[in-house]
Amino acid sequence: MGASALSRVTVAEDILGLTRKRSCYDLRFPGHLTKALVAVVVLGHTSSAWAQAIPATFEAAAAPWNALRLFDPTPLPMLSHPDTREAVAPEDMPVKTRQQPGYEPVGIRDGSWMFMPSFAAGGFYDSNVFSSNSVKRSDIAATIEPALRAYTLWERHGIDVTLDAQQIAYAANPGLDQTNASVKANAWYDVSHDLAVLTNFQIAHLNLAVGSLSSPTGAVQPTPYDFFSGDVSIRKEFNRLTTSVGFRTDSYEYGSTRSANGTVIDQSSLDGQIYSLHGRADYAISSVFGWFAAAEGNERDVRGLPGQPLDSQGYRALSGVTLGLSNLLTGEIGAGYVQQRFVDPTIGTIEGPSYRAMLTWRPTRLLDIHFKAEQLVTEVSQTSSTGVLANAMQLGLDYELRRNVIASLTGAYEVDRFFGMVRKDDVFTTDARVKYLLNRFSNISLYYQYTNRNSDVPIFSYDKHQVGINVTAQF
Repeated sequence: MGASALSRVTVAEDILGLTRKRSCYDLRFPGHLTKALVAVVVLGHTSSAWAQAIPATFEAAAAPWNALRLFDPTPLPMLSHPDTREAVAPEDMPVKTRQQPGYEPVGIRDGSWMFMPSFAAGGFYDSNVFSSNSVKRSDIAATIEPALRAYTLWERHGIDVTLDAQQIAYAANPGLDQTNASVKANAWYDVSHDLAVLTNFQIAHLNLAVGSLSSPTGAVQPTPYDFFSGDVSIRKEFNRLTTSVGFRTDSYEYGSTRSANGTVIDQSSLDGQIYSLHGRADYAISSVFGWFAAAEGNERDVRGLPGQPLDSQGYRALSGVTLGLSNLLTGEIGAGYVQQRFVDPTIGTIEGPSYRAMLTWRPTRLLDIHFKAEQLVTEVSQTSSTGVLANAMQLGLDYELRRNVIASLTGAYEVDRFFGMVRKDDVFTTDARVKYLLNRFSNISLYYQYTNRNSDVPIFSYDKHQVGINVTAQF
């Protein structure tokens, strides 16, 4: 997304799959070492400027990386014998991530390593750069985004590293300029044919965009922060049952920003660490139907201010069914409970039922229709003491106009109820994109975004339009 900062959590695509020989109940990692595995978790393209508490993302996490993104749908394993399976054709892959012959990047191979450099440049128009209902200013901005991905071609284990950066420069409002940089990596180690250790980490310098939910009220400049994240998980298969358990830590160190009158807004009170213990179990009842259960507990240790502690403890647990009706309908439907207990008595405990549905319907090979509905308790930012009970419904589609032209459209509606302050917001967003693949080495993307936040606290209400273009060169 050329108009947005790099996010805390990003998605690394095309991690190499692992193959191995098994019985007829083969739960191997899909794919061959010479082919890329699509839509794998590591670190994401959701925007830190996103207007919603629940971003409209539809990519599913392929095994084994669902162990690190445990509340996202997991594709059901192939239970047939590997010798009788047919290779998945490009036209049977998701429309948005499929790689058509002749348009896949080439890469540079050096021994057992593959390097994938890319460089994107573009610009966008923003009708309301401060996301304000009173100070509405439009502007244009230029973006550049260099990136380098390197991954191994080893037969069993693997390492995948990505270095990326983003520079956004505004024409009339240079105070909004921002620079983001990140190094992220994931690795897997096969202890045995059914036991793997998975790790990932990210070290980044990022910015909270003005007007985002995470940005302080009254800020007219981005808020810089340094971020570190690491996760270690163990994934074990027992025939049709797959289990995982892991530990994650996130660390934040915030800088300061400025208000319209030049006052410095110090955000160091949000510095802190978040520790999470997570686990998931998946059982394949058949090749088209499965069951899952996932839970995550967290401990938030945040600096805060004297007399205003920001610490909290909580958990989220979901259980439900996994669907894999051939290539027609896939996804998960789950329900459970969520609780976040804040030390600050003005917020108290936020708890209640939670649900999540994330489904993809493919009526034809040219069209993917996505649906997502979710309720959760989150925070205005990862280390904020203001709790939010968010409910969202999202609908999106990806259509292959031609082999090298993909159109995507997404609409979302969300209701945010705040705890720690009297506030309720209704948020409506749309996102339209067209991506044109020129050849193996370049592509052009056009996008349009509209955001409307209607709050019962008028200062937080606003609407904005963004129109942009990105040109990407890759090898």
